[in-house]
Amino acid sequence: MAHVAALYVYPVKGARGLATDIATLRITGLALGAVADRQWMVVEPDGRFVTQRELPQLATVVPVLTGEALVLTAAGQRDLPVALEPPQREAREVIVWRSRVRAHDEGDEPAVWLSAHVGRAVRLVRFDPSDTRACNPEFARDSGAHTLFADGYPLLVISEASLADLNSRLAGKGEGQLPMDRFRPSIVITGWPEYEEDHLDTVDLGDAQLRMVKPCIRCQVTTIDQASAAAGIEPLPTLAGYRHDARLAGVRFGMNAIVTRGAGATLRVGMPVAGTLRFDAGS
Repeated sequence: MAHVAALYVYPVKGARGLATDIATLRITGLALGAVADRQWMVVEPDGRFVTQRELPQLATVVPVLTGEALVLTAAGQRDLPVALEPPQREAREVIVWRSRVRAHDEGDEPAVWLSAHVGRAVRLVRFDPSDTRACNPEFARDSGAHTLFADGYPLLVISEASLADLNSRLAGKGEGQLPMDRFRPSIVITGWPEYEEDHLDTVDLGDAQLRMVKPCIRCQVTTIDQASAAAGIEPLPTLAGYRHDARLAGVRFGMNAIVTRGAGATLRVGMPVAGTLRFDAGS
């Protein structure tokens, strides 16, 4: 039987993720208490988002949760607490891909801290909870699915066997093994065959249900060591040899998912997982 092998929450888009044994499932993704996935984002002064694609050093910004704050840590920097209560500032418009949404700027102290760490003028913003950012209806259809600052969908699901297969192919080329954190999943499943996630329509986790809606097309973030921020080449060349998706014009690894039932449910590492297959020819 398949089980949840790992859960990850990414409080700040582009920064290090938090592995957790237990998380709350929200429509917008996983959450740890009051802290939601991609609730914060780093932006240029004009409000346009930046991630590890432009600033690999964000990988070495490590969030830590306390009862009162989200604390950002990084080597050579003092710890930076960010209050969990939203700032009393007027919302501003920010841009993430094609979306323009409202956000609250966290002020000058986080901006100075992050700018010093990445070597470029940036600011930290928090998603305005009064706003809603809809997922692409081409894939999410009329589900009403929405997310915060994630690239496009609330959840990313990957099986351990898929990574094992990729690592086997890398080993055959004399390349090193890659950890799961290169792919920044939300939910990792053990007990599925490799790439089973590609072929599933729905996934049941207790009383909750997810729907797989779109393959995750991978970018250069997968080439960045999440511990050191050092960039390499793999796994993109290897994935291109057997995982190219002509329709989406890229290499696929993992599936984006939305929540169709059970928002508010508690997910735990070790809980059983059941899936139903999708039979559409375009899958």
